[in-house]
Amino acid sequence: MTTIVVAMGEKNEIGFENKLLWHLPKDLKHFKDITSGHPVIMGRKTYESIGKPLPNRTNIVISRKKNWFEEGVLIVGSVKEAVKFAKKIDENIFIIGGGNIYEQTVDIVDRLEVTLVKADLEADTYFPKINLNTWKKTEEVFHEKDEKNQYDFYFQTFERIKSE
Repeated sequence: MTTIVVAMGEKNEIGFENKLLWHLPKDLKHFKDITSGHPVIMGRKTYESIGKPLPNRTNIVISRKKNWFEEGVLIVGSVKEAVKFAKKIDENIFIIGGGNIYEQTVDIVDRLEVTLVKADLEADTYFPKINLNTWKKTEEVFHEKDEKNQYDFYFQTFERIKSE
């Protein structure tokens, strides 16, 4: 099962100047809970914005930079290569961004784990529009903002609609 994990605003915004747009500890915990123990695939800029390998996961970073090296991560040149390596490690793999990687993978994944943040913020990076002819929402849990989480948000699961 290949899953995209994304947190986005109401206009599909996901980032600005290589940073997340919000700080939601509940979302970070949810992300950790679903990805721990599995390979995660991300682009180099996403990796650089995190700043270190995510613990308890095989970190696979896609980069076109030739002389780029990071301790503790597997660096590959393409999405195809990343998925091939990840599948050798575990059936369940997670694609965690950024925008360019999401665009390249949204048509090949089985599931979307979306955190929909009830906010309209300035962004320069967006998630592709979710086509409801392709995707069916199978789960949705609402979380109200509180002293630690600055916005209302939903955890949503979308499953790819199997064509006959």
